[in-house]
Amino acid sequence: MIRMLGAMVDASERAEELVGALEAGLAEARTRADNLKKRPRVFFEEWDDPLISGIAWVSELVGGIDIFANLRNQGAAKDRVVTAEEVVAREPDLIIGSWCGKKFRPERVTARSGFQQIPAVLYQEVYEIKSSLILQPGPAALTDGLAGLQRMIERRATRF
Repeated sequence: MIRMLGAMVDASERAEELVGALEAGLAEARTRADNLKKRPRVFFEEWDDPLISGIAWVSELVGGIDIFANLRNQGAAKDRVVTAEEVVAREPDLIIGSWCGKKFRPERVTARSGFQQIPAVLYQEVYEIKSSLILQPGPAALTDGLAGLQRMIERRATRF
């Protein structure tokens, strides 16, 4: 899309530079994730009622092990609904929430039945990333959103 838009506004060269920079950032992120001693298991929570796991581009950017990667290609949120019991059973090391349109509330997550036993809650690894940075496909997700996810993943990975 960046290339297409660049061509439409006679800025193909600048568009190509941006694409190159974004691709380089993604390659660096992959290398950093591959170099982690242990990649944490991650539950990305896009919504809380019902619980909705992350969409494809978020799952691809996570850098850890997405515990619901099998659902990521489901474009419709209703097809990515999971239960609290499924989250507990998959034992995430890290929970990252981004509730589009409302503030993420970690205390609501940690108060869910059974969540007190999962590593993410035991080790207080429950974080928010703003939906404007990660839930909209585009440059912000590939820059600021990716950087935020990397910080969370790497912080957790150093605590294993």
